[in-house]
Amino acid sequence: MPSSSVRSTDAARSAPGSGGVQSLERAFDLLERMADAGGEVGLSELSAASGLPLPTIHRLMRTLVACGYVRQQTNRRYALGPRLIRLGESASRLLGTWARPYLARLVEETGETANMALLDGDEIVYVAQVPSKHSMRMFTEVGRRVLPHSTGVGKALLADIPPAEVRALLARTGMPATTEKTITTPDAFLAALETVRGAGYAIDDNEQEIGVRCLAVPVPDSPTAAAISISGPAGRVTEEATERIVPVLQEVARDLSAALANTAAQQAQG
Repeated sequence: MPSSSVRSTDAARSAPGSGGVQSLERAFDLLERMADAGGEVGLSELSAASGLPLPTIHRLMRTLVACGYVRQQTNRRYALGPRLIRLGESASRLLGTWARPYLARLVEETGETANMALLDGDEIVYVAQVPSKHSMRMFTEVGRRVLPHSTGVGKALLADIPPAEVRALLARTGMPATTEKTITTPDAFLAALETVRGAGYAIDDNEQEIGVRCLAVPVPDSPTAAAISISGPAGRVTEEATERIVPVLQEVARDLSAALANTAAQQAQG
């Protein structure tokens, strides 16, 4: 399982006088571990991953089940529950609201439509957009879900995930072609992710829609995996324009990351 959320939770738990409630910290840690594992796990898996004894995990899971945040399957494994959907949707909308001023800045500096997207399970969901002022512009409905293999934001979000996990995701979703330029094999997609890691940004070059190019970067240290992008007609988002736009994207992503971190710190203090 990814260890980023685990490290932060363990650090909070081990900090004396942090004011945290241990049972809450443990419950949220278990929910995050379940999400990292694909949403369904067994108690023994949670015990091995968290280091907590089985009786403690069973007690916490029983409470989470009673509250609707976890459900017990017929095979006795546990899955994330439906009440989390409402929380996630509300948090996504709020994150999109926070991002809008930064997307507006992207539009102002690049002239193209700016988007913010999250990795939600195996899909990409767009949570915010500020449209270009050009009469010819790209429009993606907020809330739209797409598969990651054909999008710039998808590549940006998957670039740092271990290859085995990427292959497993692609096996679950399939790799349908939306255009003749869509990447449709895992090996080719993993090669594209290697290019993303080297370049520091991702490109959707007519892969989701013919005539449209998209440039995307991840938002570093975001509380949930997020990326921002610009999209526009291929005739405007050229190689020359890419050299100008990518540094702007990276700067705005860093500034948005800092703003999110400051907001989290202020809420923790409050």
